[in-house]
Amino acid sequence: MSVREKRKFETVDHRQLDHLRVFHDVARALTSNLELEPLLRAIMSQMEDFFGPEQWSLLMVDEETQELYYALSVGVDDSQFRGVRIARGQGIAGWVAASGNALVVPDVSKDADWSRFAAAHPELNMHSIACLPIRHGDRTLGVLQLNNSHLDRLPDNAISFLRVLCDYAAIGLENARQVKLIHHLSITDDCTGLFNARYLYTLLEQEIAAARSPHVVPIKQHFSLVFFDLDRFKSVNDTHGHLVGSRLLQEVGGVIKRTIGPDHAGFRYGGDEFVLLLRGLDKPEATALAHTLRDTLNATDFLTGAAMTLKLTASFGLATFPQDGPDMHGIIRASDTMMYVAKAQGRDCVAVADTSQPMPMPPPKNSRHS
Repeated sequence: MSVREKRKFETVDHRQLDHLRVFHDVARALTSNLELEPLLRAIMSQMEDFFGPEQWSLLMVDEETQELYYALSVGVDDSQFRGVRIARGQGIAGWVAASGNALVVPDVSKDADWSRFAAAHPELNMHSIACLPIRHGDRTLGVLQLNNSHLDRLPDNAISFLRVLCDYAAIGLENARQVKLIHHLSITDDCTGLFNARYLYTLLEQEIAAARSPHVVPIKQHFSLVFFDLDRFKSVNDTHGHLVGSRLLQEVGGVIKRTIGPDHAGFRYGGDEFVLLLRGLDKPEATALAHTLRDTLNATDFLTGAAMTLKLTASFGLATFPQDGPDMHGIIRASDTMMYVAKAQGRDCVAVADTSQPMPMPPPKNSRHS
C-alpha cells in the first residue's frame, strides 16, 4: 500500500469512527432521557458538532393546529421567533413539512432560483440550505433547518448521515410523545378533560413547596383553592339517565377550562364535585374569579346539541393559602368546609373562609376532612 493510499484509508477510517461516535452518543441520549427538551438538545448538540452550521433551528409540528413552531434555535436571536407559527406549505420549512421531502442546496450561488432568493433576502446571509423532515411512519413530527453548514466541504455521505440523525430524532420524539401521553392520561379525568383528584395532591404539594422556598426575586407566596359541586345534580341523572349526566359533566369541564384559563388548574374531584387551584391569586382576586365562573355556569345553556336545554347552579367554597390553612390538608379542609357552608346558605353562592371568625365545621357524615 502506497503512502497516499494509506493516508486516504486513515482519513476514511477516521471519518467512520467519528460517525460511529456520534451514533453512539445519539443512541445513548435516546435511551437515557425521555423528557422532550433535554432529549432534543442532546441530539441536536451532536448534529451541531458534526455539521457546524452558522444557524440552525428545530421546528416542531403542533398536533392540534398542524402548524410549525420554533422549539430550538442556535445562532439567531430567539426573540424574533417567539410566537411565530408557520403553516404547512409556507416557506422552506412549511414546504418540507407538507411534502415530507428534504431540501438541500449546498451552494445557493450555483442555483439560479435560490441565488435570486438570497439576493432578495440579504438579512439571511444565506450560502447553503439543508432542511429535512423529521418523520415517524407517515407523520411529520418536525423539521430541522441548517443554514450555512458548508455542505460542499463535507464528505459525500454527509447528507445521508444527517438523514440518519433525523431518524434518530424522530424515534426520540415519538418515544417522548408516548411518555407524555401516558403521563397525561394518568393525571386526567377522561370524562371532563380536567385533571383528576390524584394529581390535585401532587400540584398542591408543589405549590406549597414553591411558596415556602426562599426566592431571590420576590414572588407571590399564596394561592387559593375552590371546592364546588353542582346543585341537585342527582336529579339530572334520575330524570335523563347517566349518559346525559356524563355529557353534562363534559360540558361543565369545558366551561371551567375556558373560564379559569391556562394559568390555573381545574380538577374533577369526584362525581359532580370540582376543585380549582388558582395560582398566585389572593382572596379578593380568587373570589372575583369564582363569581365569574358561577355567573358563567348560570348563564350557559347546556346540552343544546342534544336537543335539550339544561340550566345549572353550583355552590362554591373558597380558602387562601397560607392564612386559611397552613398545609395541604388544612387548605383542603378549609375550602371543602366553605363549600358546605355555601350549601347551607341556600346554594348557588360563593362562601369565603374568614380567619377572623370561627370556621363552621360540617357534620362528620358530610365532611371528608372532619
